[in-house]
Amino acid sequence: SPAGEGEQRALLRYAGSDTTLPVPLADPATMAATFHAEHRARFGFADTAREIVCAALETERVSGGGEPAPLGPLPATPAQPHGHRTVFLAGRWHEVPLYRREELASGQNVAGPALIVEAGSTCVLEPGWRGEMTPRGDLLLRAQDVAHRRPDAAAPDPAWLTLFNRRFMSIAEDMGRALQNTARSVNIRERLDFSCALFDRDGRLIANAPHIPVHLGSMGDAVVAIRARFAADMGAGDVYLINSPYAGGTHLPDITVVAPLFDPSGRALRYFTAARAHHADVGGISPGSMPAASRHIDEEGCLSEGLLMVRGGCFLEAEVRAWLGSSPQAARNPDQNIADLQAQVAACVLGSRLLGQLEQEVGAAAVLAYMGFVQDNAETAVRRLLGRLRGGAFTLPLDDGSHIQVRVEIDAAAGRAVIDFAGTSPQQPGNLNAPASIAHSAVLYVFRTLIDADIPLNAGVLRPLEIRLPAGSLLNPRYPAAVVAGNVETSQNIVDALFGALGLLAASQGTMNNLSFGDGRHQYYETVCGGAGAGADFPGASAVHTHMTNSRLTDPEVLELYFPVRVERFAIRRG
Repeated sequence: SPAGEGEQRALLRYAGSDTTLPVPLADPATMAATFHAEHRARFGFADTAREIVCAALETERVSGGGEPAPLGPLPATPAQPHGHRTVFLAGRWHEVPLYRREELASGQNVAGPALIVEAGSTCVLEPGWRGEMTPRGDLLLRAQDVAHRRPDAAAPDPAWLTLFNRRFMSIAEDMGRALQNTARSVNIRERLDFSCALFDRDGRLIANAPHIPVHLGSMGDAVVAIRARFAADMGAGDVYLINSPYAGGTHLPDITVVAPLFDPSGRALRYFTAARAHHADVGGISPGSMPAASRHIDEEGCLSEGLLMVRGGCFLEAEVRAWLGSSPQAARNPDQNIADLQAQVAACVLGSRLLGQLEQEVGAAAVLAYMGFVQDNAETAVRRLLGRLRGGAFTLPLDDGSHIQVRVEIDAAAGRAVIDFAGTSPQQPGNLNAPASIAHSAVLYVFRTLIDADIPLNAGVLRPLEIRLPAGSLLNPRYPAAVVAGNVETSQNIVDALFGALGLLAASQGTMNNLSFGDGRHQYYETVCGGAGAGADFPGASAVHTHMTNSRLTDPEVLELYFPVRVERFAIRRG
């Protein structure tokens, strides 16, 4: 198009990737350099040795425009207040002037504190803010002093506590959307079998999006394991993966990607972001890595106690591929694994960037302080809850003859509780063994559901709770125990046993109803919903995902589009 009348772009992507990025049309070398830089900025890594594909060319032309006409004639003389009102702002009462918006003149400035009213709404100008009426009739608000908006890091403020709770959760939710939009597998993109969360520098859970409960209570253990193993060599731009059930993992298909975030100097560790996703296949004796008959962890796929996968913004694909091929039965679709891992990296990098933006807005000291305050708030909420609960015991038998036994002892005066799983069956030869991190997740989930305050699930919930898990038991197995069903079967039964001990809720389906099939090319995994148990004053629910699972069912159309199968019938099994 003629110069100045349009913009020409190329939509580029790495070979094998589905994600395109627009770059200005130029010579190939310039476009490649721009693409690598944009990819690193957006997703946290770049691969300069990888082939780049031009998916499309586009031209954008813009016509018209210009400043819109004013909404109507504005008064020529500045408005005067219509009296004063008493308003509580910034911790004290103020006598503030009241203006009518339709009387404000073009260019008139109103300093806060003040009230500007119109038909149907009221604008509150707090101290330190100024409102200006623009020539076209817009009311433009400006903060005169940015410092006044920064919270005090020395003590929590209820309003700021609510804002930080929401902000931390929104960052985790944004991470989840980024992961969903950039992942390749149906398991992640369609079923939403993933979780994203923020952690403090010690690996304690701060906030999460409402994703998969069995992931969220255990991810902190995985972050702590990464921190302990790599602390001496950890640097800005590094990202790690881990999936060991003996180091915070659940089962091997759930791979956790962990990204540390440092201060601007790159020396002081401040936070972690993490994303856990269920991969369609990580090897093992059956496609989908969910074998029904596994008796050794090696039969379930590739295991990692921690692997550096991005170093200083460079994705270490060769090292990751080597790991995916390290199991006696290697991962069957490593290209898909790589694509999904890169999507997890992108989610973590986005979370780190959003935390950095929050630091710029309110200061790093405030962010660090409120990461502690939100945990303190959750702890206080649990202590209040314990004053209303009664303890108890429950034994829940499993299909293989083993059982879960739990006793909840509550000291309401001290605001503490002991959750003791003594008496639970020993580690089993099959794969119903649940790693300790799953029991932590179940306890965290149950007590969070009982809190009536709107707070994010975080590590503060566990502070007043002492969890006792017998070593070598069904709920705390030793290597090389098979664990693949512990995540999807036993986890549900732990929750049912806890609710039973507390006398609060009837049992759910007690399973995630796994369906898995595949071959060397296609691997599919699904959890089919069941039912939720009733409470004292409400009925149960049919055909819903419950408790430790929160994934979405794959639409039959999507299933048939991506896999060589046809769905003949999909219906609720009545009665």
